[in-house]
Formats: sequence, C-alpha cells, structure tokens
Amino acid sequence: VECSSLEQALRASAAGADIVLLDNFSPQALHQVAAEVKAKQPQVLVEASGGITLENLQDYLGPHIDVISMGCLTQNAPALDFSLRV
Repeated sequence: VECSSLEQALRASAAGADIVLLDNFSPQALHQVAAEVKAKQPQVLVEASGGITLENLQDYLGPHIDVISMGCLTQNAPALDFSLRV
C-alpha cells in the first residue's frame, strides 16, 4: 500500500498490508516512520520510494527499510526505435 504519512502507514499495516511503500519522504522522516511501522507490525515490509537516486541512495538505507525503489533507473533510459518484420 502506498502511503504518504505515518497515519496512513500505520493504518495500512494494521489492516494487513504485506508491504507499506513510503513515498516521497525525506530520509530522516522515512527512517522515523519506518521504525514506528516496524515497532507495531514487525512482519510488514517497508519500501522506500520517491526521489531516490544513485547519488543519495546511502541516505535511504537503514535497518527498518526492506526494499528501495528507484525510478531513475528506468526514467532516464534512452528510447530505442526499431521494427520487426515477420
């Protein structure tokens, strides 16, 4: 479940979400929210997403973060124009 606040993350995890995606949090806020989610629902996986790049990845890694999503890996990929004739 994608969450943009602590309240949403706690509600989603209490309702049985397997994974809580914390989207567009600053690294400091992310770690605080992830720690609270894990304290109440340790079985829930916590995913970090939004604004994460190779340059700032280290800031988002932590003991309560299970998964990191990085859209920059695909958003900056160049397009390839090709055709297939059968």
